[in-house]
This record gives sequence, C-alpha cells and structure tokens, in this order.
Amino acid sequence: MHAVTSTSVHDVVKDDFLAVDRVIRDELSSNVPLVEKIGDYIISSGGKRLRPLLTLLAARSLGYSGERHHRLAALIEFMHTSTLLHDDVVDESTLRRGRPTANTQWSNASCVLVGDFLYSRSFEMMVKVGSMRIMEVLSHATCVIAEGEVMQLTNVRNPRVTETQYMDVIHGKTAMLFEAASHSGAILAEASPEAEEALREYGCQLGLAFQLIDDLLDYEGDAETMGKNVGDDLAEGKPTLPLIQAMAVGTEAQAKVIRQAIRQGGLDQLSEVMTIIQETQALSYTRNKAIACARQAQAQLHHLPSGPCRQALHDLAELAISRRT
Repeated sequence: MHAVTSTSVHDVVKDDFLAVDRVIRDELSSNVPLVEKIGDYIISSGGKRLRPLLTLLAARSLGYSGERHHRLAALIEFMHTSTLLHDDVVDESTLRRGRPTANTQWSNASCVLVGDFLYSRSFEMMVKVGSMRIMEVLSHATCVIAEGEVMQLTNVRNPRVTETQYMDVIHGKTAMLFEAASHSGAILAEASPEAEEALREYGCQLGLAFQLIDDLLDYEGDAETMGKNVGDDLAEGKPTLPLIQAMAVGTEAQAKVIRQAIRQGGLDQLSEVMTIIQETQALSYTRNKAIACARQAQAQLHHLPSGPCRQALHDLAELAISRRT
C-alpha cells in the first residue's frame, strides 16, 4: 500500500497547481497597494489549498484537458480566502496557520473590505470561465456559506444547539465550498449526470469530515501543531459536536458545567471541560462521525474512471480524518 501524504496527493496535479498559483498572482493585482498586501498575506500563509485541489482533481479525474480549470481553482481559493478574512474579524481571532491573523496586522475594516474585493474578483473570474451552470453552482454556494456563518453566529453562547443544527452549520460554512469545488470541476469536464452527482456528494462529505476533525482538534491538539489557539471554540462560546455530545451523554452535573462554559465563553473552565469531554468519549464520537463521512465520500468514487486522480481523491479523504493540524 502506498504512503498517503499531502505532498503525494498534490503531486498528481503538480503542474496544474503551478498554473493556478500564476493565475492567483495575476488576479491579485490591484491599483490599491493595501488590497494586494493583505490579499498576498493571507493567500501566502501556508494553507493546504484543499478546495482548489478538489477542483483540479475532479476535472482531471474525468479526463478534462483544457486550461479553464486553473482559473476555476483560483477563484475557488479567492472565495475561500475572502471568507477567512471575514471570519477572523467576526471571531476576533488572533492566530491562523501559526501566524497572526490579517486583522491583527491591519484594521478590521481593511480586512472586511479586502475580503469583499476577493469575493468580487472571484465573480469576475467566473465570467471568464464562461459556464452559466458553474456560475449557478458557485453563486448558490456563496449564499449557503453566508447563511452558515450567520447560523453559527446566532448559535454562539447557546448550549441548547442540537447535533442536527450543528451539522447544518458545518454544511453551510465549510462543506458547501468543498461541494462547490468538486461539483464545478465535474461540470467543467462535462461529466455524466452520475459522475457529476458523485463528485458533488464527495465534496460535501469530505467537507463535513474535515470540519468535524477541525472541531475535534480544538480540544485535542496543541497551539504549536494546530497553528491556532487550543480552546478557541470554547473561548468564543461555540457549541461544537464534542461539547454537544458530552452534554448529551454526560451526567447532569457535567452537562451543567459545559452549559455554563458555553454561556460564559472564555477559558476559565477549559481544563474542567476537557476532562468531561474525555470522560464522555465525546472526541471518539466526533471522530467516528468524521470517519463515516469520509467513507461516504470514498464510496462515491466508483462512479469515476480508475486512475491517479481517483486514487488521490480517495487518499484525500483519508488525510482529512488522519490529520493533526
């Protein structure tokens, strides 16, 4: 069995990635120096570029041989980057990928406006891709993503959030762009209806798995490997699945501690909450749910022709659930 690494997955479309980077650099150009500076800061901050990777692999897995997937992958990354800029302002985050967030280097207002620029530029790029169906998929995705972020905001410091409501939030704020990335790549490759639907569902399930592990690592990782502060979600009063599950299966006394911690925000009760999460095996529950989503994603791949891109998509789902960062 071959060793699965992020590098091995990216190498399958290495030349495509170089082309995507060139498009990103070209499209970041602006007459306003601050736009380029902030855009470059966050785009160059060492992210995994999973969403553009998905677009490239989806298109290539179906034999696409043109060049429009480079622009499509780049605009997906612009959409993602704009949401990061906005999220860090909303969440008042100070650390992302091990570096200070853009809003700690510049003003909140600057970051929101540059996020708007990147969103707007992504729509300009969509027009150049030249597919009305892709525009339909991506414009719908932007609405769902915004709704997911608003849902998450309304759930802050609310310990009554259910697992179903939580899954709705992570579908909107995370899985939707994964889904749009793989779906639009399939459309570009003029996929059969079965292959198109398979890649759409693959992206959705991969995104859910990725976010579930992200929320798990908030209570299991450490700041050095994670590149963000441990306990950030609790500090912000976000009721993620490890907390929801711990309240569901813990004693009334344990549930009361977590309810209080969510309502208050902050990290005063972090160690106590971490202990309860361990005792209730809430992290195992969350991991198993992520694994189930990854397996659902992989099950879609039998609709695709066998080859290195299909294998890379399979491996990507493995990486999503085995990662430590």
